[in-house]
Amino acid sequence: MSGTQGQAPVPGDGTRAVRAGLPEPVKYEPTLPGPVFAAHYHLPGEPTGAYTYGRDDNPTWTHLERAIGSLEAPGEGDVETLVFASGMAAISSVLFSQLRAGDAVVLPSDGYQVFPLVREQLEAYGIEVRTAPTGGDAQLGVLDGARLLWIETPSNPGLDVCDIRRLVEEAHARGALVAVDNTLATPLGQRPLELGADFSVASGTKQLTGHGDVLLGYVTGRDPEAMAAVRRWRKIVGAIPGPMEAWLAHRSLATLQLRVERQNATALAVAEALRDWPEDLAVRYPGLPKDPSHAVAARQMRRFGCVVSFTLPSRTRAERFLEALRLVDDATSFGGVRSTAERRGRWGGDDVPEGFIRMSVGAEDPEDLVTDVLRALEESAR
Repeated sequence: MSGTQGQAPVPGDGTRAVRAGLPEPVKYEPTLPGPVFAAHYHLPGEPTGAYTYGRDDNPTWTHLERAIGSLEAPGEGDVETLVFASGMAAISSVLFSQLRAGDAVVLPSDGYQVFPLVREQLEAYGIEVRTAPTGGDAQLGVLDGARLLWIETPSNPGLDVCDIRRLVEEAHARGALVAVDNTLATPLGQRPLELGADFSVASGTKQLTGHGDVLLGYVTGRDPEAMAAVRRWRKIVGAIPGPMEAWLAHRSLATLQLRVERQNATALAVAEALRDWPEDLAVRYPGLPKDPSHAVAARQMRRFGCVVSFTLPSRTRAERFLEALRLVDDATSFGGVRSTAERRGRWGGDDVPEGFIRMSVGAEDPEDLVTDVLRALEESAR
């Protein structure tokens, strides 16, 4: 905890993660109430209460939304969080609730590999889509006249970083809203709203929940009108999470700080081991002091994430490496307690070399994981 004399101390990340979103204690009631499975509620008279119908709201969502909001914007009472059935549902809710035919949006050219499909749909609705890479704040060159700037930092899978505060200031000066995909960083890694962004959006499927057993997304924002539009979109589309998923996500938040600390520290150890390997593997990790993204990342991030990327000389070598791993699952997604890695080019949606590996570092013992990775590198080179 930290604070000044006469002021209430601000809880640390671990304390907030453990206590986030819990209701006031009631004697004989559980500290975290179980999931509420209800399509409708008792509703006599005028429908003025908090809960009316299952597609509109749910007490289990409410607890989770308050929890995420307290992590994204600690101590701020003017933020609102809405949870969704998946990260893409959350992303879509911002894009399609804030943009109209004739508007222009700036998307990352090196972002999540579903964005080409998103671009097709936006253009079908008469929305102009411009793209720019994440590194070097290249978005500034295509920002004039845009209604919305979408930032993904660090980018997935390349791990480039852009200056959120600078881009927000420029975007707002030109009349554009800014949404930041905070999936890879998590709220314990960076807080986009504190850097001026209008929306912080993330897939809770990844490190936020961290066990690979929940699909979830969320949007956090300050502006009541903008968030009302996001809420309306959720209601229209029905992209709502199940109560069990929401409850599991909230339960998982209690270990977020523990998982993030362990995974980030181990990710740095893995990145350093890869950097020191005799071959040049073009290792990327924002926490490495000599990484091209480190200077900017260090200014706006408190932790650098659990994802490391590197490139092997060929597709064959990459596949041999993945087959040789014993403690790392060959799987997509990232952020889970069990390490995963994949040859990202197999999906076809990312502009990466055939031997490009995205590795998500889990909660295994650092020494064991580093040993496994180096052994697999050696075996795959034979």
